[in-house]
Amino acid sequence: MPVTETDRLGPDSLLWRFLGDRRYLFMLPRSVCLLMLHPAIAAGISEHALMRDRIWLHKKRTVTQAVNIAYTRHDMAPLIRFSHDHVKGTTDRGEKYHALSPDVFHFQHAAYVETLITMVNTFIRPLNAAEHEQLYRECCTWYRRYGISTRPMPDTWVEFVDYFDQRCRSDLSAGPHFERYRDEIFAPSDWTMRRVPHRAIRAMQHPRARELLGIDVSAADRRSLRRFTRVARLSVVLPRHHWNAKARAVLRAGTPAAADQQLGGVPAPP
Repeated sequence: MPVTETDRLGPDSLLWRFLGDRRYLFMLPRSVCLLMLHPAIAAGISEHALMRDRIWLHKKRTVTQAVNIAYTRHDMAPLIRFSHDHVKGTTDRGEKYHALSPDVFHFQHAAYVETLITMVNTFIRPLNAAEHEQLYRECCTWYRRYGISTRPMPDTWVEFVDYFDQRCRSDLSAGPHFERYRDEIFAPSDWTMRRVPHRAIRAMQHPRARELLGIDVSAADRRSLRRFTRVARLSVVLPRHHWNAKARAVLRAGTPAAADQQLGGVPAPP
């Protein structure tokens, strides 16, 4: 079943413009660090992911498919439920978890949303208040396509900022669930992240991650991020500026239907 008219994104949407931008990948160490500080999410990956010891290869598959959902006309909810239903167990703190729990699933989406908006403000240009609100609303449309309960999802950008801060304060912790991923998060060896300077990765971390991990961002770290930001801006002149094939096809064709015909088939589940 295709998405409904009220759930449709288009060429004028900020989400389409920014989500497929290659610079989004450069900022992913920010969101993935937060996700690995979440005991349930870290446990789900360490116990169930096919590439659990190569976190960026795992994310290359799952992030690509999550981004595809924003650009497709297909109903992906059944595949999302099927591919996540078995992801359950017990965290290293002895708490039961399930990947389809609305609070857990939405926090993963929220971390990617917060990173996307931070990326735009850092690598492209500062968004004004109306653009923050528009992009956030479009991210809500993206989330609805997963078919998971929207109960945890805030209605506005301002409410989202408060929600995300509270969740980072209450749900995240440092511990064994994070330590197995520390080296790969801060010194990636796979995918596009391996091109990001290690000092820049330190500087881009969320304040809560810095606090939990005892990261003291230095002036050299901040300079590294500023230099990398300037270099990354040059990437807009490259042919593969939009890293995601689905995004490139949709932006070229103008509609998901035309892009689906170009690429063929329904995207695989994350």
